Amino acid sequence: MSDIEAKQKIEINHWRSKKADSIKTIVQKITEAGVFLNCLNCLKRYKDELITNGRVLEIGGGQGWASCVYKKIFPDAHLLATDISEFAIMDLHHWERLFEVKIDNAYACKSYEIKEVDASLDQIFCFASAHHFLAHKRTLYEINRVLKPGGKAFYFYEPSVPRYLSSLAHWRVNRKRPKVPEDVLITSKLRSLAQEAGLDIRVEYYPSLIKRGAFETFYFFVLSHIPILQRLLPCSANFIFTKKTPNKP
Repeated sequence: MSDIEAKQKIEINHWRSKKADSIKTIVQKITEAGVFLNCLNCLKRYKDELITNGRVLEIGGGQGWASCVYKKIFPDAHLLATDISEFAIMDLHHWERLFEVKIDNAYACKSYEIKEVDASLDQIFCFASAHHFLAHKRTLYEINRVLKPGGKAFYFYEPSVPRYLSSLAHWRVNRKRPKVPEDVLITSKLRSLAQEAGLDIRVEYYPSLIKRGAFETFYFFVLSHIPILQRLLPCSANFIFTKKTPNKP
């Protein structure tokens, strides 16, 4: 078994015991929903960024609560929820009931093995999960395959780091949450992989103060007031990928 397969197995089995209807899970995810809503509000300043009535797929969605939030805001969107773990997808119905929505389709798949035909999706998004994808190059090529020309993919609320701090940041996140393998996104590396996969990329640094501990609140407060530090130090970010439109003859 490869290192990637071993880590994926841990991620899949993590959801066996994480029940959506437990008080702890509900409180945790509702708090995260506040961060997700703020991410969406940040992007509303860009005209036509978010799809309101097309085919939208979430990758790495866990139990699908973010898909339910999106569906609640944009009820005319055709929502597809996916995650690597079938155990997570099995609990989607709890969040559908909580948010009073119905997701159009849901299934388990890896981020680089999406069960959709070429150029069939208007938009893809994930929330705080892209750092678990591991096979980033394959994932970005897959995103390019299933998106329609001009379609966008959003990596919301991801831990971004410059390359020279990646080892330290990787050690820190795994020390904080040792049960599930954690990773960080090296911004320059993701830029290169996106361009190689045929995607334009934009990075919006997002030093949110929501759901932070005391030290983290101070740290991200400083980052929010000194923008240059957002590029030089670890910072949460939203990554926006756009599939290039073929040049007209």
